[in-house]
Amino acid sequence: MPKVPTILQIVPDLQTGGAERTTVDVAEAIVNEGWNSLVISQGGRMVPELEATGAVHFELPVKSKNPWTIWRNSYLIERICQQNRVDLIHARSRAPAWSALWTAHRLKLPYVTTYHGIYKETNKFKAFYNSSMTRADRVIANSRFTADLVEQRDPRTKGKTSVIYRGPDIEAFEPASISDERVTELRARWGISDSRRVVINMARLTEWKGQRVLIEATRQLKERGNYDDVLVVLAGDDQGRETYRQSLELQIAESDLTETVRIVGHCSDVPAALAMADVAVVASIEAEAFGRAAVESQAAGVPTIVSNIGAVPETVLVPPFVKDEERTGWHFENGNTEELCELMAKALDMSEEERTKLTKRAHDHVERSFTKKAMCDATLNVYRELLP
Repeated sequence: MPKVPTILQIVPDLQTGGAERTTVDVAEAIVNEGWNSLVISQGGRMVPELEATGAVHFELPVKSKNPWTIWRNSYLIERICQQNRVDLIHARSRAPAWSALWTAHRLKLPYVTTYHGIYKETNKFKAFYNSSMTRADRVIANSRFTADLVEQRDPRTKGKTSVIYRGPDIEAFEPASISDERVTELRARWGISDSRRVVINMARLTEWKGQRVLIEATRQLKERGNYDDVLVVLAGDDQGRETYRQSLELQIAESDLTETVRIVGHCSDVPAALAMADVAVVASIEAEAFGRAAVESQAAGVPTIVSNIGAVPETVLVPPFVKDEERTGWHFENGNTEELCELMAKALDMSEEERTKLTKRAHDHVERSFTKKAMCDATLNVYRELLP
């Protein structure tokens, strides 16, 4: 009887974010395939969800960038691999990728990495540090934009890079899947009355996600009048960035927006949050390697506005990339608060007919190109190609 494959994924932690969500989704797909699914991380709020899929979790300090810890982790990972007869290692971030790389070489195991973000290369040291992600047998990029950047930086990846888009569980965002009770409970928790129109920003609180840009655009929107019923919700974990959060709170207060912009922290029910939203904004000021928030909001039928950098042209379709009648949302010039303000007003003022046509196109676009099943199937196919 042939051995059942055992796949080990390694991610820094399982708190929140796209890499973490993808890890859990792929872990579940591995189990559903009848294989053994292992995950190493530093722990976090998503561990119970991971273990509920049937995957096994091991906690190690793999988030650390300390060279000694990274080296020591490689031997701890090697022990886990040997004890559990691991057949393939899949790393999802640079620090744990070094540990995984050394382990894979010592045990002669297939090694896969996934680029979930755009890693800066400001000097030779950074380029070397990033190379743990490109020294794999197969590199997965979460967009064509990311794949082009990876191949440009390291020509060795040409021919071994696969583009696999992230994919949300579309059914989870369907209105029929979201009870009124979930939405009501979330509104109550966030203190949002039914009379408020909601503009939502689903992003962890960090400078490059552009919350400052959205706050300033909101100030300009308020100055126009006729938008007093609009509430902008910043939904995301600060992940310990208390200084940044406090700076946002100060900007909100100084802009006289304490009744207009609300920071609500981590959101554990994204479908319910999007179900209450009238508009979604992704205001990132640095390139998104993929942009899961924009895909999820389109899947949920929410008009979506995104800054025009990174993989955005692949996720939110606008002219000149498509005809105007094929538009699925809007792009604004990165950091341009006036243009964002204009688009927020346009989206909020859409007729019901215009909104329905736009959101249907957006939903169909996501259903064609970005699904959880397609992502998981493609990832398992990469594993199959490398397994002995």
